[in-house]
Amino acid sequence: MIRLLPLLLVVAPVFAAEPPTLDAALVHLYNFQFPAAHQTLDQIIAAHPQDPLPYAFRASAYLFSELDRLGALEAEFLSTDDWAYDKKKQKPDPAVRAAMEKALKDTETRGEAALKIDPNDKNALFALTISGGVTADYMALVDKRQFGSLTPSKRSNYYAQRLLKLDPKFYDAYLTAGFSEYVVGSLPFFVKWFVHWDSVNGSKEQGKKNLELAAREGHYFKAFARILLAIIDLREKRPAESKALLTELAHDYPENPLFKKELAKLATNEHK
Repeated sequence: MIRLLPLLLVVAPVFAAEPPTLDAALVHLYNFQFPAAHQTLDQIIAAHPQDPLPYAFRASAYLFSELDRLGALEAEFLSTDDWAYDKKKQKPDPAVRAAMEKALKDTETRGEAALKIDPNDKNALFALTISGGVTADYMALVDKRQFGSLTPSKRSNYYAQRLLKLDPKFYDAYLTAGFSEYVVGSLPFFVKWFVHWDSVNGSKEQGKKNLELAAREGHYFKAFARILLAIIDLREKRPAESKALLTELAHDYPENPLFKKELAKLATNEHK
């Protein structure tokens, strides 16, 4: 047995556990397995404490868990926006808000530090794109400050456009660029008059094309782009297209209850 020890010591590393990855964290996140997502992200951050990207996804995990708790994502599938102005909704969790804000601060501190060293750091630009998007989504969907959320949305688009100028094949950035285009295209005329975002013309059609590109070619945001497109399709009275996207999402992320709920609603409406 003693003679086998040197051999075992050599072979043991082959069976060592694979290091945690952002892909694994995102699978948990899109399955709404938030504790598992945080556990994976915590391990990545411990190994790479100066990388801004895992902090950005940590903020995203806090956002999604709060949206799920409040039913805000489910409400987004509604055909009207009456829910958004209902101030009687369940109150946001202050502990989650504090944790998310710390993750956002960690993202921005590290992202901005990286850009000072290299203004073309794509990883940092992507992290800051996510940070602005998380801030905007929380303001719009939790705080119910739709117009106030335009400021961080504009900041998110700024970093996404910088990223796409550096690398037009950074397909995840098309989600932010596309959503920005769609949002500006959906604004009332009097608001559009005062709004100017970099490389955004306010074309809803172009916005959807960019989202479709992210849904088709994206990496981290591929599923998120499909979620946004499913919402847009349903709100624009295209239930068949929404159903197809939700069916794909339910297949890829079977632990996520939201996709199954929305598919069940669509099935019920089909038989009315």
